[in-house]
Amino acid sequence: MALLQPGQPVRRWLAGAAFLYGVAVRVRGWWYDRGWEKPAYLPCRVISVGNLTLGGTGKTPVVILFVEWLVAQGMNVAVLSRGYKRLRGADRLLVSDGVRLLAGPLEAGDEPYLIAKRCPSAIVAVGAKRSEVGRWVFDRYKVDCVVLDDGFQHRGLYRDVDVVLLDATDAEGLDALVPAGRLREPLESLTRATVVAITRADSPENVAAVKRRLHHAGLVENDPIQVTFKPESLVSVVSGENRSLEGAKGKRVWLVSGIGNSQSFRQSIEAVESTVVGETVFDDHHRYSMEEVRWIDAQAKASGAEMVLTTEKDAGKLSAFLEPTELWWALRIRADITSGLERLRRLVLGTPWQTRQASGEEKELCEKPKSNG
Repeated sequence: MALLQPGQPVRRWLAGAAFLYGVAVRVRGWWYDRGWEKPAYLPCRVISVGNLTLGGTGKTPVVILFVEWLVAQGMNVAVLSRGYKRLRGADRLLVSDGVRLLAGPLEAGDEPYLIAKRCPSAIVAVGAKRSEVGRWVFDRYKVDCVVLDDGFQHRGLYRDVDVVLLDATDAEGLDALVPAGRLREPLESLTRATVVAITRADSPENVAAVKRRLHHAGLVENDPIQVTFKPESLVSVVSGENRSLEGAKGKRVWLVSGIGNSQSFRQSIEAVESTVVGETVFDDHHRYSMEEVRWIDAQAKASGAEMVLTTEKDAGKLSAFLEPTELWWALRIRADITSGLERLRRLVLGTPWQTRQASGEEKELCEKPKSNG
């Protein structure tokens, strides 16, 4: 059964399955909340970037932004990721040692590979058990701070800061658990987050729709961080050459994407003032083949497209199938904090990890109203 896509309404006929899923999730959460399962600790500050819904909220550009902030402060940073849908291999894999890339997108997973490329001084490692991967990295490298990619549900590792992203263009995704909706956990799980960041917050109406759902769930929302994603440049899929966005302005383009929110990619291209003549959309983390690339290229040329545009996440998997002469380009985007920038920087760069248990001052986000009874 296909999962619900961003912006689609709840499938009420799957409410029973969603209820059973919710029971399992709550039992797991209760197990951790009672302290029967203890999280592992790493000897440094740990920052998690995660989702409450299925993928597509913009974790990767936010992770990249946080790593840039931390590196700019002179910190040695490691990024730990699950490496979702990577080729089966070693339980843990070093994608980058902070000097050079050591694995490709198929072995590493497309998101860790992109993070490693965009953050060349960061150590990037993947594995399902991130506490074990973290200790493995610490045995080999000096690390001052760890960033967990997609870490909110990974409760086996303690984190100092839990940043949870909610997509403003997918407010409907907060209405029900999977498979009826897109929630990976109930909304009340946000009470364990440090801060919520509403992404793709370009529209005040969309942001308000997310806030209403938080309010209806009984959560006191304390001015969530707001994030937009802005096109930054074009990157050649084959050579990695970087060009300005002017290279796509006014051009007839064919789009290719295999991400969690393909509609947001199209909107970004339209913001660059390109003319979209066609589009090929795959599921998130799609693994491309030579036949698919040839078919897309033929379709693009037949439509009169002057260039093929894809996402930077997809580009790593597509480059092996293209010749140097092919006009395939990736759109590089950046995370832009439009509300709450200083508060978010304080949380990310915040107090040393040694004082993490001294106070609860970092708890910024959503708390259930206290009962009077």
